[in-house]
Amino acid sequence: MSERRVVITGAGWVTPLGTDVDAVWQRLLRGHSAIGPVQRYDAGTFATNFAAEVRDFSLERMMGPSSGPYLDSGAGIQFALGAASAAMRQARLGPHGQGLSVDPRRFGLYMGSGEGSLDFENFAAANLAGWTGQGVDGSAWARAAYARMSAKREIEQEPHVVISYVSRAFGLRGPAFNCMTACAASTQAVGEAFELIRHGDADLMLAGGSHSMIHPLGMTGFIRLTAMSTRRDDPSTAARPFDKTRDGFVMGEGAGMVVLEELDHAQKRGAGILAEVAGFGSTADAFRITDIQPEGLGAVAAIRRALRHAGIDSQQRDAQGRPPVQYISAHGTGTQENDGIETRAVKTAFGPLAPEVPFSSVKSMLGHLIQAAGAVELITCLKAIETGMLPPTINLHTPDPECDIDHVPNQARDMRPLGGVDVCLSNSFGFGGQNDTICVRKFRG
Repeated sequence: MSERRVVITGAGWVTPLGTDVDAVWQRLLRGHSAIGPVQRYDAGTFATNFAAEVRDFSLERMMGPSSGPYLDSGAGIQFALGAASAAMRQARLGPHGQGLSVDPRRFGLYMGSGEGSLDFENFAAANLAGWTGQGVDGSAWARAAYARMSAKREIEQEPHVVISYVSRAFGLRGPAFNCMTACAASTQAVGEAFELIRHGDADLMLAGGSHSMIHPLGMTGFIRLTAMSTRRDDPSTAARPFDKTRDGFVMGEGAGMVVLEELDHAQKRGAGILAEVAGFGSTADAFRITDIQPEGLGAVAAIRRALRHAGIDSQQRDAQGRPPVQYISAHGTGTQENDGIETRAVKTAFGPLAPEVPFSSVKSMLGHLIQAAGAVELITCLKAIETGMLPPTINLHTPDPECDIDHVPNQARDMRPLGGVDVCLSNSFGFGGQNDTICVRKFRG
C-alpha cells in the first residue's frame, strides 16, 4: 500500500489568551502576555506565585448542550473537550459529536494528556484530619476522605479518562491512544496520529493534548527543581526565552486539538484544508532524566527525520531562494539549558542557512502548557502559513551569545513581501529526553 497524504482540516485551542483561534492569533502577533499572579489559590508564599491561567472559560459556551455530562469534570478534561469541539466544527464534522458524517470506526483519537486536576483542598483536609502529630490514623483519614472527596474526580486523575470522555463526546470508535511524554506529548500525539493515517489504519484522527498543573503540588514540584522563573516583581516579563537574563519557564495550561485527515477523504467530503502534514521525527536522548543531551543530538535527529520524511534538504534553498523552512515554532521554554541547546540543534540541522530561519517561542506570552504545549504551538504554524505572519518572542531584550540566530525579537514579522510562509517546523522536547518535531507545509494540491 502506498503512503497516503495527510492534511489538517480543523483546529481548536483553549489558551491563557482565549479560545477563539483568530482572536488569540491577533493577540500573539501584538505580543500580549497572559502571565500574572495566580488567582486559583493563595500562592503568596511560593517562590513562583504567578502563571498563565485560563480564565473566564466556559465549556458550555464552546460545546453547547452536549457539555452537560462534563461540566463537573476537571480543567484538563474540559479544556480538551472545548478545543476538540472547535476543531470538529472547523472540520465540518459536527461540533458536538452529532450527525457525524464519516465512518466512526475509521475516526480515531490520539491525546497527549497528563494527570487530572488535583482536588487539592479536600485532599489536604483529609490528610490533616488523619494526622495525629506522630503519624497517620488511617481510619480517621478514610472517614474524612470519604466525606469530602469525589470518587469521580479521583478517577479523573487517570490520564486515560480524557480519551474516554472525548471519544464518547464525539462518537469516535477508531484507534485510541494517550501518551505521557512530558512536554513533547501532544506533538508526539499528532505525529503518531499522522502515521496511523499515512499507513491506512484510520481515515481521520482527532489529535492533540490538554493539561493543567496550576495547583500547589504541580507548581511546587517545578519550584523545587529550580526550573521556573522567580521574577515575582514583574510576572508579565518573566518568560524570557533566548534572553541572557532568563531564569526559568512560566507555568501555563490549556489544550490544542487538530483534525488530521487522509487527503482524498477530505476532498471527497468538501472539507477545507489548513495545511499538509509533511513529516514527523521522534527520538530519545538516552542521556539523563533531568538533563538534555548537551549537544542537542536527539533534537537534531528529530528535526532531520521530520525534514527527510518531508523530502526537504535542510541545507538547500527552496525554488524562491529562501531557506527550506520559513518558520520554526520553538520549544523555547526560557530555561538556561533548553534554549541554548535548542539553538545549537537548529544551527547543526540547518548549517549555514540557520541564521536565516526565523525561530520564535510563543511560550513568552502563553507560558508553558506542558503536555498541551506542542499542539497549541503547531496551530501557530498553521496560522503562520495562512497569514504570512510570524509571532514574536517577547521580553527578548538582552541577546544571549549562545542563542545567536533569528528569534523574532519583540515584534511580529510580516513574511508576505518575502513570499509568505510555506514550510514550518514545530519542536517539542520533553523532560527526560523525548524529542519530537512536526513539519507542516502549505497545501498545493
